[in-house]
Amino acid sequence: MNDVAEPYGKPIVLSEGPFAGWTTWGGGADPFETHIGPLCFKVETDGRVRTGFQPLRHHLNGGGAIHGGALMSFADFSLFAIAHDALQGAHAVTLTCNSEFIGAGDLNGIVEGTGEVLRNARSVVFVRGVITQASRPLLAFSGTLKKINPGSRA
Repeated sequence: MNDVAEPYGKPIVLSEGPFAGWTTWGGGADPFETHIGPLCFKVETDGRVRTGFQPLRHHLNGGGAIHGGALMSFADFSLFAIAHDALQGAHAVTLTCNSEFIGAGDLNGIVEGTGEVLRNARSVVFVRGVITQASRPLLAFSGTLKKINPGSRA
């Protein structure tokens, strides 16, 4: 048996914990996201996507705030979750991921992301959003996703 998950694994709906009913691409499909997660998303009744994760001690920096790298990784995850419908099952890679730190997060509450697809072109999708904790903005982000063939390595 091979311990390495197939790339582009199928979404998994969580059945317990604070994210019961939310979806993740965890379970080993993306080893890094599985390691730092679960990173989750949920489609709201109005069609907007909300992403979330519960910060833990290993997400903190030496000053006790959520590490910038953890927030940037979550922003990258959020790009794909927000663009999920626009991608329509196409595989994609991140071309750009821009971030602006606005505030510091901590262990007191779920970190959430929201955003929108600005444009869905033939080969790229443009997305922007904001990450918050307890309604406080932590990070603004934007990015471009490149649609690729499943066998490509970008």
